[in-house]
Amino acid sequence: MRFKLPEIPPPKLITALRNYNLLPAIIFMPTRRRCDEAALEVAADRSQKTNAEKEQKRQELYQKYLAENPEIKSHKHRKIVLSAGVASHHAGHIPAWKLLIEKMMSAGLLDAIFATSTVAAGVDFPARTVVISNADTRGNDGWRSLQASELQQMTGRAGRRGKDNVGFVVLAPSNFQNPPKIAELLKSPPDALNSQFRATYTSLLNLLDAFGSFGQVREIAEKSFAFRETSGQIAQLERQAEKREMSLQKKLNNNEFGLNIDSARAFERLTSTRLRLQSNLPNTRSEVRINWLRENVLEGRIVTKSRNSKRLFLVLNIFGDKVVAMRDDGQSATLSLPHIGRVFEKIYNLKEKSLDPAFDEIDEGKNSALDEPKLSMQKNDSDEAIEVLSAQIEKILPARLSEDAKRRAFQLLWETCDEAEFLEKTARDSEILRSEIWLPFERRAKVLDHFGYLDFGAEKVTTRGKWLADLRVDRPLLVGEALRHGLFEKLEPKHVAALMASLAADSDRNFGELYLSDKILETITEFEEIIYAVSGVEWKLGVEPSEEINLSAAAAAEHWADGVSWNELVFRTKAEEGDLVRLLSRTGEALMQIAQLRKSNPHAAEIASQTVDIILREPIR
Repeated sequence: MRFKLPEIPPPKLITALRNYNLLPAIIFMPTRRRCDEAALEVAADRSQKTNAEKEQKRQELYQKYLAENPEIKSHKHRKIVLSAGVASHHAGHIPAWKLLIEKMMSAGLLDAIFATSTVAAGVDFPARTVVISNADTRGNDGWRSLQASELQQMTGRAGRRGKDNVGFVVLAPSNFQNPPKIAELLKSPPDALNSQFRATYTSLLNLLDAFGSFGQVREIAEKSFAFRETSGQIAQLERQAEKREMSLQKKLNNNEFGLNIDSARAFERLTSTRLRLQSNLPNTRSEVRINWLRENVLEGRIVTKSRNSKRLFLVLNIFGDKVVAMRDDGQSATLSLPHIGRVFEKIYNLKEKSLDPAFDEIDEGKNSALDEPKLSMQKNDSDEAIEVLSAQIEKILPARLSEDAKRRAFQLLWETCDEAEFLEKTARDSEILRSEIWLPFERRAKVLDHFGYLDFGAEKVTTRGKWLADLRVDRPLLVGEALRHGLFEKLEPKHVAALMASLAADSDRNFGELYLSDKILETITEFEEIIYAVSGVEWKLGVEPSEEINLSAAAAAEHWADGVSWNELVFRTKAEEGDLVRLLSRTGEALMQIAQLRKSNPHAAEIASQTVDIILREPIR
């Protein structure tokens, strides 16, 4: 159940914690905005107690840190931290500011920080108390419940090493608090570890280049932690198969016919196929005819209601054995599939304005009726296949056996069918499971083969693939195709920055509505043609295409590379500083990767290197 209680105002919460000697505290809030608001509310509350000595030390630490990190001078929370001794800490702040807050907290100069749940996994804050304000958290996909490992990380921050014998966890009331759920999570075992190993273009290229064959890559993938459950299922099937194989071997030991496990499995496969063929064989003419009608009565074909009927019907829709049609006089009709007479050959386009010519062509002899199959023909075809299978079954036995020996040999093989069938089934199931592991790699290998980055048949990485393997970037194939098409060779640094930022940013992150220059719009139009070509091949070969590029990120990066000041960029994008830092840092890192391709792509490497110097200026480092 959820407790619909009003949230305690942050100033009152800090006062209560102070009165019970529970400071310093980490107070986890649901969103970045709420963290900032809470710190501001505490700083604005005149009833809060202040400590002159701590305030002086905060000023000294700030001034010392400012000399090395001038970008924090204009931070909007500077006065809040220095005067009130509280701070907010989340990914929206620039790294230099977050580091200052961490230093102050470690030095015991802050009473509290308001943080999002993600901070628990990344920073070691010394705090006497942890306050949990709600049982939900906000991720990339919206709101969700806290996981056991997240809560354990958060509560694990309670208690300062060497100062507190015990740490405290306080559940503060709010509209989204859920004490029973929190209690349940605290007792839960840690969440299962999830491997981040994925079948990617670069991982495939590097593995294939290192080990030289798809077989080796497949073997490594099967042993990876990411596929531990699948590998466990395969191992279990193999253990079961081993037991059945031992049982089968006992039945075949020292038999006089020289039959072995392979003989038994071949016998099972052939007899099962023969039995399925015999089971599917129609026994009556009506069965043959209804199967033929299901295959040939199609939308757009003309049929009659009986063999001798002259009334014609154009098939519009088919629902099971019900056929919706239009008569030659334009009226609608419903027919029963088994009662349809003749079926005519041509299939007409139902979207044509007039379908009268379709009926006229019957009278003109331009559309003849299809020949119906005969039961004897069906049986003859199947009988021939059954005879071939029977002959193969006979070949399993040694030649020149007497009829009595044949009878006893076949009797032995029939007795092994259960074990042989189990071995065949487990072999198929194991291969299906292995395919689940290997299939994502194989599909990507075929995409790379299409674009010339590897030779699928020869299982070799091409020269082009070797330099693509060296690119540790998001969406490497798109970057590789942009390089191959010479897209970088006609761009200035600011345009290169925009192009790379559009790939480096999360597709759903908004960086405002800054305009893009005509040049970069022209380049992105050209780049989207490359994206379309790559996506088309990926769809065809079963690979999920990349997300859309982020044009707002491209605009932000272009303006930054064009010399816009940091404060102006923040103001014009309306984005949080931490998000901008992350975007431009990732863009710079991607460009540094391209800058290393001096041998394979010298011009692109040179322009990327120039762009890096422009992008990674303060406060981007």
